[in-house]
Amino acid sequence: MKKLYISLITGALISSFILGWLIDSLSAPPSTHDNFKVEKQILAGVVAEISHHPKSEHEAFLKRFTQASHFSLSYHSNSELALPRELHNELLVPGGITLEDELGFYLIQTSAALADSHIQLRVEKPPMPTNRTDLFLTVGFYLGICIFMWWWLAPLTKRLSLLNKATAQFANGNLDARINLTGLSYIRELETSYNRMADQIQQLIEENQLLASSMSHDIRTPLACLRFGLDAAIDTKDPTKIKHYLERMENDLDQMESMLNSYLEYATLEQKSYQISPTAITSTELFDNCFYQVEPKLNAQSIKLEIKSDTQQLYVDPHWLARAIVNLLSNAADFAKTTITISTTQTHADTFIEIEDDGPGIDEANLDNVLKPFFQQENHRNRAAKNYGLGLAIVAKVIAWHFGDIKVSRSKELGGAKFTLRLPHRCHLKNKTSSW
Repeated sequence: MKKLYISLITGALISSFILGWLIDSLSAPPSTHDNFKVEKQILAGVVAEISHHPKSEHEAFLKRFTQASHFSLSYHSNSELALPRELHNELLVPGGITLEDELGFYLIQTSAALADSHIQLRVEKPPMPTNRTDLFLTVGFYLGICIFMWWWLAPLTKRLSLLNKATAQFANGNLDARINLTGLSYIRELETSYNRMADQIQQLIEENQLLASSMSHDIRTPLACLRFGLDAAIDTKDPTKIKHYLERMENDLDQMESMLNSYLEYATLEQKSYQISPTAITSTELFDNCFYQVEPKLNAQSIKLEIKSDTQQLYVDPHWLARAIVNLLSNAADFAKTTITISTTQTHADTFIEIEDDGPGIDEANLDNVLKPFFQQENHRNRAAKNYGLGLAIVAKVIAWHFGDIKVSRSKELGGAKFTLRLPHRCHLKNKTSSW
């Protein structure tokens, strides 16, 4: 909002300055200092004429001239002028000097023949016109400010209208309603927050729908088995068969419980995003922790894990990032033949973590879908291993919490799947809410 505040203040100052200058230019009375050309010529003629008369006749001459011409002339001593000494020399300059008071002007000239005396010509100021110009200028000033501010804030009102329209569409069920961001918007942060909020809500709604659909589909098989086992146990009288049916029912219940726990954990995973606590950790410490967790599975399947990384400083949440990496390593172990590699590289802004295996890889058509919840390739379905297609979806969420991204491709070195994690450096993770 800082941009909006600065724009409002700037617009108000610029409009006030421009309109004030225009009104001053229109309302200021024209200067009359240089409009006395005729009067100065007459005064110069009087000074020249009176210089030919004796000093004793000066006042009488001016009186006769004043009565005949109706000009207000008077004869005074230079000592009566309250002027600095430097300005006294200006009296001898052609045109003399002009003094002003509230009522009018005094044109003063002298000559060398008049010695220490001078002649004044009084010119009254014209009366100010009595009209409503001031009122019109005042109204014009405020109207101009309103028009200028409207022009200045028109982009803001337009962006607010777009935001209101998008919000109304989203509330009416159009989950794809978004705002196209521009660099000139005063409320870009607000628009970005709206888009982020809409993305999260849409994602939650879609995931909840997918969760309900997947649960309703996946739970049918164990329920059918339970129903079959229960009916069979009721119909038979053989204790051995009853025990067998009960054991199968117990296994089905265990499978249902595991399935529900996985689904519920994923459904509540978004609430844990606010528990992210980035701290400094080295890549060696992080990978050693991940290897310790996945080591039993690797040993059981005779798979070798190669860590190709120097000790590098990371600023991440060790718990959640370790869980994401363990999920990727565990997924790689399900399909790798003999080898899994993990490596890191760093740039000035990001850290890249790459996990590769020598398994069959992921079909090209499924590269964009493999990170979606509950998605599995048909040849990868493994309900017996309690795999419900949530491991990679959890990885995608954890990386998103770190404001990074994940890319799926085929490994050029090993030939299997390759997962590339991009994590921003510490400067991007200090404030989770302001990083968007």
